[in-house]
Amino acid sequence: MRAPTPQDPAALGFERILYSKAAGRATVTINRPHVHNALDFVTLREMARAFEDASWDDAVGVLVLTGAGDRAFCTGADLDEQEAFLRRPRDYWKWMGAFIDAHDRLRALGKPTIARLNGLTVGGGNEFNLACDLAVAADDVVIRHVGPMRGSVPAAGATQWLPLVVGDRRAREVILLCEGVSAAQALAWGWVNRVVPRPQLDATVDALVARLLEALPEVTRYTRHQLNFWRDLSWHLTVGHARDWLTLHAGSPEVHEGLAAFHAKRPVDVAGIRRRMAEGGVTEFHWGPYTRACRSCGASPLPAGFRFCGRCGARLPEDDSGEATSVSATGRNP
Repeated sequence: MRAPTPQDPAALGFERILYSKAAGRATVTINRPHVHNALDFVTLREMARAFEDASWDDAVGVLVLTGAGDRAFCTGADLDEQEAFLRRPRDYWKWMGAFIDAHDRLRALGKPTIARLNGLTVGGGNEFNLACDLAVAADDVVIRHVGPMRGSVPAAGATQWLPLVVGDRRAREVILLCEGVSAAQALAWGWVNRVVPRPQLDATVDALVARLLEALPEVTRYTRHQLNFWRDLSWHLTVGHARDWLTLHAGSPEVHEGLAAFHAKRPVDVAGIRRRMAEGGVTEFHWGPYTRACRSCGASPLPAGFRFCGRCGARLPEDDSGEATSVSATGRNP
């Protein structure tokens, strides 16, 4: 077998990340500061390719992962791209595959990894932080998750790994309450390894890189493999389920509302959703479950909330209770 050939970073033609290698160190920088270094499909694919190259390059001993600019390390999924999944939820399954691949390549790099937290670290950004071996944060950094409050992508990675890092109760507090955690608090909880004034961030990362390069590479590789046991176990037992559930959820009313609120810069209408639930309404479907049929043109199934057929415009039938005639399992009027 011919050994893989490490690439010149410039030859890889990356558009969404910066990738460099020098003096035993590879650096991957998510280069989308205009969207707070959010993750879209192309970014994830480029990250995975860079991780693969760093893993294969024997001249690389340590990898540093960071974000461009000074406002964000990474704020998770790109919500503009996520909005497109409302129309084709199955495409989320592909996006999640790229997310999983990048994570697997980072954890299985065979070399120590450092997260350089230079700004907001949110959702999927924190999951890449957790996937690294060590983390150094500027003292003004805030880490948080927002899924349950925003209706966007729920945690998949943090739910598995954060309890291992900070403890079960603290992990539940972070993920369920969606409150920001300061760098100082993250240090006290063992979430990051170093917190330093922003001007000292690079020097601190450089010192850790130098120290890690003093360790024997083969022993370090195997040590990392064993250290990853609990992370890998929890991840591989659950991430496939998460991928499929999140795909089914990608077009749900909660995601619609969360994305609409994000773009309108308003609070998510959680109270409205809970009110409809309390009143016996259906919140899993936009216009109710698909239980109606049109006697005029045969269109079915149609949402229970429809009063007119979306195909021909005919008024839909109602039974004595005022509800629509239900549709049988065959899709025909019973």
